[in-house]
Amino acid sequence: MDVKKVLFVDDSPTMRRIMVNSLNKIGFTDLIEAENGEDALEKIDEDVELILADWNMPEMNGKEMVTELKARDEYKDIPIIMVTTRGTKEDVVTAVKIGVNGYIVKPFTPETLKSKIKKVLNK
Repeated sequence: MDVKKVLFVDDSPTMRRIMVNSLNKIGFTDLIEAENGEDALEKIDEDVELILADWNMPEMNGKEMVTELKARDEYKDIPIIMVTTRGTKEDVVTAVKIGVNGYIVKPFTPETLKSKIKKVLNK
């Protein structure tokens, strides 16, 4: 997996810490943390090669953030994996329709995260 910089977005400080540990464990060290969609849109840059985002967040949720990113030419091709507690079939279908490339339901293991990232990046 040849990704340099990962942006991950979650309003929970505990979940962000888990994500840092999980990503570090599978080899990702250049990480940008954001606490909601608005924060992510302020922090994202052209070096970001993968986005992991929660769905349920204040200010701007994951769905709104994905829709906004997909509308911008400079970010529309960045793979996005939704990492969320929302696991219904409808949620997954909605995520795919708005352009999400992968879907992980919390809680997850670093192995699950690694295999999903591999799958998304190899498409």
